[in-house]
Amino acid sequence: MALTIMTEANRCLQCKVPMCQKGCPISTPIPQVIKKFKEQQLMEAGKQLFENNPMSLFCSVVCDHEAQCAGHCVLGRKGAPVTFFNIEKFISDAYLDRMKIKKPESKGKRVAVIGAGPAGMTAAVILASNGYDVTMFDDNDHIGGMLRYGIPEFRLPKTTLDRYKKVMDKLGIQFRPNTVLGEALTIANLFRDGYATVFIGTGVWRPKNLGIQGESLANVHFGISYLENPNAFELGENVAIIGMGNVAMDVARTALRHGAQTVTLYARSKRIAASDHEVDYAKLDGALFEFGQAIEKITEEGPVFKIAIFDENDNVIGYEEELNYVKADSTILAVSQAPKNKLILTTDGLEGNRKGLLIVDENCMTTCPGVFAAGDVVDGSKTVVAAANEAKKAARAMMEYMEAQDNPVKEETPVAE
Repeated sequence: MALTIMTEANRCLQCKVPMCQKGCPISTPIPQVIKKFKEQQLMEAGKQLFENNPMSLFCSVVCDHEAQCAGHCVLGRKGAPVTFFNIEKFISDAYLDRMKIKKPESKGKRVAVIGAGPAGMTAAVILASNGYDVTMFDDNDHIGGMLRYGIPEFRLPKTTLDRYKKVMDKLGIQFRPNTVLGEALTIANLFRDGYATVFIGTGVWRPKNLGIQGESLANVHFGISYLENPNAFELGENVAIIGMGNVAMDVARTALRHGAQTVTLYARSKRIAASDHEVDYAKLDGALFEFGQAIEKITEEGPVFKIAIFDENDNVIGYEEELNYVKADSTILAVSQAPKNKLILTTDGLEGNRKGLLIVDENCMTTCPGVFAAGDVVDGSKTVVAAANEAKKAARAMMEYMEAQDNPVKEETPVAE
């Protein structure tokens, strides 16, 4: 494995203008990291990755690399690009358990982080590394958010998150599990109890329904709910999935590993929202794809579709008169998710847009002073690296905000002439 990784590192051209870095949403310094790795400075390379992106290890596994670092590598124009994500995984995996953590002196400022997913974890680590006393609150009993409860074990082992929790513990980050803000506790309570700022990274956990007949039947489930605990579901042998995004791919692959014999994904158009490599893996696992199927309703026997008619440009221009009745033991809706609205309903001044996503300014501050937000709860369902990048920006803005609160700019009194 190590020799293969080094062979890949040796392929890097050390471009003066690294397109791979430009293609990375969090601007990972790829050439510098590879250079350190080749010079056998493993820990230095790991430190550089971690400080730039605390989610580096996770991103090396779950990012859409073909659209980012690998997709922008100049070697990919005529051949195979450098698979930096494999190098990143090797370095970050080794660094995680060996990194030397020295808890910084406390600044005496308490910060609350609501949501223990990628955005919350990123903000918490950055703030704690800079001397702020961080307490994380999450609805679930473990950290990870979508990483733990939305990505299957075969893609991202839960033990990786358990190892990461130890790093957070060493940084002094405190964790309150099974605590829902917006119920017994509110953001107002946090400020009452001395928290200087609040970060919201609660993600998008509310499944979107389609508003069609049959969604409440016993044989119908939501994709994100299924991924949280697949063992709780009895799907049967034939499973129909509505949607072709990344969540749908994970649902399909998970269902096939939990006893389903036939899993078919359906979409109205011929467009697949999921990344190419996730689609390829789903096909390798045996998932089937059906296009031009617009869901009309769901019965106890399975979903019912209108059959789309396409023009020469693959645009839907109408539907056939006859409906397509599909036999399926279970139907899973995996179309999209939205944020829960408990925080907006219980926090004066906190506003969301028409989709329920939190409104923030250029510094990631919400419409409520001292409350910042980043990740899917602001941008909608995106990627781990996008959430980490915005949370990194938010953490910096929070530190600047707290420093400004300690050192307010005094207005000069005009001198009379």
